[in-house]
This record gives sequence, C-alpha cells and structure tokens, in this order.
Amino acid sequence: MRQASFLQRLIRTKSVDHHESNEAESGQPGLHRSLGLFPLTMIGVGATIGTGIFFTMVEAVPKAGPSVILAFLMAALTAGLTALCYAELSARIPSSGSSYSFAYATVGEFAAFIVAACLLLEYGLAASATAIGWSDYLNNFLTNALGWQIPEMWRSPMIVSGLKGTEIHAGHFNLPPVILVIICCYLLLRGTKESATVNAIMVLIKLMILTFFVTIAFHGFNLEHFTPFFKADDAIGPGGMKGVAAAAGTVFFSFIGLDTIATAGAEVKNPQRNVPLAIMAALMIVTVFYMLVSVAAVGAQPASMFAGQEAGLAVILQNVTGKAWPALILSAGAVISVFSVTLVTIYGQTRILFAISKDGLIPQSFQKVNARTKAPVSNTIIVCIVVGIVAGLVDSTFLWDMVSMGTLVAFIVVSAAVPILRRKGIGADRAGFRVPFGGYLVPCLSIAACLYLVTYLSAATYRIFFIWMAIAIVSYFAYGLRNSRLNKTEQN
Repeated sequence: MRQASFLQRLIRTKSVDHHESNEAESGQPGLHRSLGLFPLTMIGVGATIGTGIFFTMVEAVPKAGPSVILAFLMAALTAGLTALCYAELSARIPSSGSSYSFAYATVGEFAAFIVAACLLLEYGLAASATAIGWSDYLNNFLTNALGWQIPEMWRSPMIVSGLKGTEIHAGHFNLPPVILVIICCYLLLRGTKESATVNAIMVLIKLMILTFFVTIAFHGFNLEHFTPFFKADDAIGPGGMKGVAAAAGTVFFSFIGLDTIATAGAEVKNPQRNVPLAIMAALMIVTVFYMLVSVAAVGAQPASMFAGQEAGLAVILQNVTGKAWPALILSAGAVISVFSVTLVTIYGQTRILFAISKDGLIPQSFQKVNARTKAPVSNTIIVCIVVGIVAGLVDSTFLWDMVSMGTLVAFIVVSAAVPILRRKGIGADRAGFRVPFGGYLVPCLSIAACLYLVTYLSAATYRIFFIWMAIAIVSYFAYGLRNSRLNKTEQN
C-alpha cells in the first residue's frame, strides 16, 4: 500500500485550473498578459534565427559538407511535427512553463520535473552559447569599423576544447558575453512588454541583415561548391546521410524558439488563438531564412573553409566582395541578432523557473515578482549570473550538442503528451487548434524523428546529460516531492 501511494505521488497530475491559478492563491503578484500575436511571433523568431545561422554553420558544415542544407531541412521537418503538438497543447494549457506545464498536466509530476531539468539545461546553455558567439562578431565589427581588436585574453575562455582534449588557458576570460548578459538582465528587469518591444525591433533588423547576406552571397555563388554533395567519412565523423543526421542533431537546438513561445503562455493576450498562430508563423519564417542562408553560404564558400572560422558569415561577404563594408554591416547585424537571441532565451529560462517555483518544486524566491514591473527579479538575476559565468569561462564547443539534447528530450515529451491530453479530455472546452490525423500519427512521427537525431549526438553529450539527470532526480526527491503544492494540498 505504501509503495502504491508513493508511485501515485510521482504520477499525480495538475489540472488546467491549477495552471491558471492567480496571485490571490499564492499571495504573490502574478505575470501580466501584455503580449499580442506580433511580439509573441518575434519572440519565437528572435530565439531561433541567429543561433543556427550565425554560429553553428561552423560546427555543422564540417560534419555534413554541402549537404548541411539537408541537415537544416531535417531539423525543420522534425521541429514542424513537434510544432503541431505544441500548438494544440499551448491552446489547451495556456501557462508559463511550456513543456514542463504540459507534462505536469498529462504524464505526472516526476516526469514534469525531469522535463524541467531538460529545459533548464537547454535554455541556460543556449543563452551562454549564443552570448559566446556574440563575442566573435563584436570583435569582427570592431576590427572592420575601428581597426581595433579585443585582446585575446579578454575574448577567449579559460576552458577550451582542443585537439588533445580539454585545455585550461589560465588568465583568459571571455568578457564580451558577460557584458551582453548584464545588458539583457537590465532589460528583463524593466518588464516583459518593454523587453518584447526591444526584441521585435532587433528581430526585424536581423531579418533585413540576413536578406542582405543572401543577396550579396549569391553574387559569389559557385555550383561546384556542392560537389560532392555528401561528405566522405573522415576524422570528424561519418559522411553521407549519417553526417547529415549528425549535423541535424547539432543545429536542432536552434529551433528552441518554438518552446520559448510556449513559455510565455501566461503573459499572452488570447493565448488559445495567439500561441498556436505564433508557433506556426515563427516556424515558417525561420525555415525559409535558414534554407536561403545555408544555400547562399555554401554556394559562396567551399565547405572545407567553414571549420574553425570565426564570424563566418561576415568573412564570406568579405571574401566574395573583396571589401570590408559588407562584413561590417553583417557583423553589426549579428551583434544585434545575437543580442535578441540571448535576451529571449534568458527570458524563457526565467519563466520556466517561475512555473516550477509556483508548483513548489523549487524555492519560492524564483516566483517573487516585482509589483511595478511584473518581472521576477531574483529569478532573473540568478539566471543571468549563472549564464554569465558559463559564457565567460567555457568554450561554446562544449555546449551546442548539450542544448540539442535538452531540446530533443523536451520535444519528445511534448509529442507524447498530445494523445494523453486527448484521451483525458484535458482542456477540451478551449481547444482552438487540433493536431491533424487524429492526434496520434503526427506525435508518433515527431517522437521517431527526435529519437533518430538523438542517436547521432556525441558520447560526451550523453555522459554529461546523465550526470545532469542524476542531479535533477536527487533534487526532486530531496526537495520537490516534499514541498510540492499538490503534495501539501493532498495532506490538507
């Protein structure tokens, strides 16, 4: 009987009504519904475009060669299947927390906490990795604009992935990413509406810059750069479709923007309509730009030149035109673009922590909201401190695959939640969007595609992921299980 009671506690679910409980229930001020469809879509685009295009081409092209185009397409199709699942779930459960909240309402508390751990890994490392990439483009911009470079020891991390394994460069610290995180922290503390407005402006600038890149790069387009289309096996890894799958696993994290939209569910006007529309609109915008930029980049530069290339897109323009001004414009655009990615990724991290704290699974300090700005102050400061430390000390090579692992696991749970949601009739009275083909085919295809990409992530990624999961499990049984709001409700 004891064992059955314990298991029931692990799989207990939270009703939709609990997800929508307001500040009167907890004694704390809540988040404010201030986001419409356009700024919400821009949050998704802002969290997505920038990471996969501005940096990970350097990681993905060496794995796949010219067929990296297929890797982006494979990642987009997988994300598209999951986007359909997100659209229905977010319409039925319009709350902050995204995948975590969906899991809590369908598969239970313990699974939701594990998903939350994946999301924290995903968002925290994504924010750090994008901030690190910002340093390269900032340095390229300063070089072309002023003829001055940031000193090497102040733009390179202490912990670096070298040819012989991990290297420690004593005295080095990557300062620009820390400065970026501090600026993002300031904006987020001013409030969600203000941050979303700044983000929307930066996203529009980003799209114009990428359009500029495609236009210039196509002037140097060479069809021979696509031959051979599939990379042969080499020291980096297998070629052919295995190389494509490995590259797709690396770039998949860049579709994190879909989840970021769902984290804003508690701050969206008319969430049943706007969240699904924003998810689908962001996916279409992102996919079109990813495909255009990847084709233009590989067409303008041989695949062999991408490995280890700093500020890659800016260098491509400089090589195509033989002039510095196109690279200057693109570097300036990249500085703005990565700013928006880092901003919304940190935003997503704080909203997930807010949702977990509201449920009592982590300390209450993460749910305290400033009465004037409606921003979770201590939550935001803690997240920014951690993100800044990682960005300043660690090479981004360590981070990309870990972010993809967290994203893929979260997407798998979201897909699995749809048929459970349908079977239990959760939120049926508010469903504004329904996954097509009966609610089973698309989720199964989404899970299969995610699992396929997971198998091509590195062994080191699996080791770190399992260590992180062990920490999460210990945290849940040491604190979350006992302090859960559902647990206290049951005791009363």
